[in-house]
Amino acid sequence: MSFPVLDRVALVEDDAPFRDALAERLELAGLKVATYVSAEAALKVVGSGFEGVVVTDLRMPGMDGRQFADRLTTLDPDLPVVLITGHGDIADAVEAMKRGAYDFLAKPFAPERLIETLRRALEKRALILDNRRLATLAAETEQSIPLSGESAAIVALRGAIRQLADAEVDVLIEGETGSGKEAVARAIHNAGRRRPKPFVAVTCAALTEMGVEAQLMGQDVGYVSGITRRREGQVEQSHQGSLFLDEVDLAPRQAQLTLLRILEEREVLPLGATEPRALDLRVLAATQNDPVEAVARGDLREDLYYRLNVVRLRVPPLRERTDDVQMLFARFLVRASARMGRPLPPIDHAVRRRLIEHDWPGNLRELSNFANQVAVGLTDSAPVSAPNDGLAQRVARYEAELIREALSHHRGDIRKVTAALGLPRKTLYDKMARHGIQPADHRDRD
Repeated sequence: MSFPVLDRVALVEDDAPFRDALAERLELAGLKVATYVSAEAALKVVGSGFEGVVVTDLRMPGMDGRQFADRLTTLDPDLPVVLITGHGDIADAVEAMKRGAYDFLAKPFAPERLIETLRRALEKRALILDNRRLATLAAETEQSIPLSGESAAIVALRGAIRQLADAEVDVLIEGETGSGKEAVARAIHNAGRRRPKPFVAVTCAALTEMGVEAQLMGQDVGYVSGITRRREGQVEQSHQGSLFLDEVDLAPRQAQLTLLRILEEREVLPLGATEPRALDLRVLAATQNDPVEAVARGDLREDLYYRLNVVRLRVPPLRERTDDVQMLFARFLVRASARMGRPLPPIDHAVRRRLIEHDWPGNLRELSNFANQVAVGLTDSAPVSAPNDGLAQRVARYEAELIREALSHHRGDIRKVTAALGLPRKTLYDKMARHGIQPADHRDRD
């Protein structure tokens, strides 16, 4: 989901020549103008949630501009209304501003002044609607936060999770740090019949050569003097549930050998026990690095890799699902605000710009940390671009965001997008291919 760039203006004016001339000038400035001869006609279209601003003459037959502004303020207090007035009606316009109107211009005025006012009003309106979307998106709870979104990559991943939920196969989950690998493992566990049973996560990078057998396999009574009850290892704790091996490529070699034996036999032999214990295991493993490269470097045992690599899932990094950033940030922000006992803060221009321009190399973890900072008011105006980014990289990111915004606004209609951006069809397709943008991601789904 992209941030909208608003350009709609509802122009209400009963003087036809003046209305047509003003509408033409605004359209030349790149604004999309809908004209209405009366306030009553405009009210049939303009209301709460209108993605634009309103310009209205103050003196009109029937409902005048001040009454019209009052009605719009009742419908949506945050809808900017700009009044056009003669010099004799300035007092009425000032009174209307006190009651909620955005601004007024006295005739005669330079069109450029109105255009500047409208651009400020549209920017303000965009922020208002962004914050409303944050509140709405944050309330949705169909999916866990890391798997939220409608980008093609995350929709495909959710589909794979549903297919694997009750498939009795081991799954190798690959993804960058902070991309949500454990969330994927938990989603697979929770979506299937093993959900009532334990989900046991083992942080393989924290395993040590000394003590790994006891940690994974457990201990029987009497193995160590003074121990009067059997201690289950982490593997046995996952019996009939799911065993999640996080960062298995970072496990010590002895731990990898122990895990390989457990996976092959589907049983454990606790320290001090005389008979192995059969287990019903569903194994989900995750690697921080490319597992093939980890095998080549000698970090991951080749036999363990092949034992785990029955089904392989890739979790996309956040830079491949930029349309989901706003939704994810909304949910992280609500969660952080609730945890800290603070009201949900509005986003400002600096936050909005960072969400659009930043590449999020730390993925979901970095985005969650940023939401925590926003929740406590600790954000700053530091540059959002990476230190080595030059003008070309920044322009490319901005170009990609403009294309996504146009696709979202026109629901993936390439003909309308080419017209809006002033690009030949082939050039648009070349640019979308360069930025990895799929028009289908922005079309309405039935």
